[in-house]
Amino acid sequence: MENYRPITKATADRFLQLLKTKGPQSAAMLAAALQITGEGARLQLLKLAEEGLVMSATTTKGVGRPVQIWNLTPQGHAHFPDTHGEFSLQLIETIRKELGEAALEKVVTARERLQQEKYTLALQGITDLAEKLEQFAAMRTSEGYLAEWHAEDDGFIFIENHCPICNAASKCANICKSELNTFASILGDEVEVSRTNHIIAGDRRCVYKIALIKSVPAFLP
Repeated sequence: MENYRPITKATADRFLQLLKTKGPQSAAMLAAALQITGEGARLQLLKLAEEGLVMSATTTKGVGRPVQIWNLTPQGHAHFPDTHGEFSLQLIETIRKELGEAALEKVVTARERLQQEKYTLALQGITDLAEKLEQFAAMRTSEGYLAEWHAEDDGFIFIENHCPICNAASKCANICKSELNTFASILGDEVEVSRTNHIIAGDRRCVYKIALIKSVPAFLP
């Protein structure tokens, strides 16, 4: 067994980010990803469990030995910040109470317009959809969404492993609708964007399917 060293913040962050972005993992899977020994990974996970950041469950597949799978606890998820969460909640409730639901809708629409203008400007001149998604994912990650994407046969999948505005979105459903509108706007008319997984609905992450719209040949008489 390797000598155990106290877990550092950098090491803890690597474990937590892997569990956040990849979902539940075994110690062996985490060890392989981090290029450390399985025993080292287990020791670090036990330390994180003591701090209340991760938890484990035992699963059995086939006739093999039971496997211990690790996942984030609610406290572990809270390790990833909800940007100005408390202030956002107070602001939403104040607007709703003092000015009404219609005023809140106007604020959300105004935010949507500003978001679209910002992303459109940053992505200006990029015509290749894959390149656009790469740049968009980098921008969203810098904003706290831990975004990634990959290609599929009929389009692309865009994933956000964290929502830094989750508290606000949970109190104002139109924020999530606005986010979907923004995706559709900046990616153009050649695609159809739909949300297939939703953190607010209890999913681990938000997943967007970006389907290519097949052009229909014009009818020639």
